[in-house]
Amino acid sequence: MGLNESVDFATSTSPRDVVRRQYLASAAGDLEALRATMAPDVEWTEMAGFPLAGTYRTPEGVTSNVMEVLGRDWDGWTAHDDAYVVDGENVVVLARYTAANRATGKGLDVRVAHHFIVRGGLIVRFEQFVDTALVAEASRAE
Repeated sequence: MGLNESVDFATSTSPRDVVRRQYLASAAGDLEALRATMAPDVEWTEMAGFPLAGTYRTPEGVTSNVMEVLGRDWDGWTAHDDAYVVDGENVVVLARYTAANRATGKGLDVRVAHHFIVRGGLIVRFEQFVDTALVAEASRAE
């Protein structure tokens, strides 16, 4: 590849680009595009203490048990990807969540870290790190 040639972002298999497409699809609410970033046997782990704590498998399992539930329970749930650290197939993203809890009306703005493993152009593993106490506080009625 010459210096002036570039890989198309939409089809790039670089781990950073795959993860970035995941964030863009999530922000747009495009569950089909989100599922397209994941391997068929993906392992997606939401941190213990988070309302959706657990490990989910398959792209459909992730979107139905995580993304759809977040959309149901929170207004404007967004994961803002701020900085990327890439080492081979490992991608760590420093990010933040913003949203308002539908039941309590309380806002959320919390820092998070996400660890992705990308192989063959697909996310095979995800692990979330977040201050679960802040999420619980936004979910708790006064």
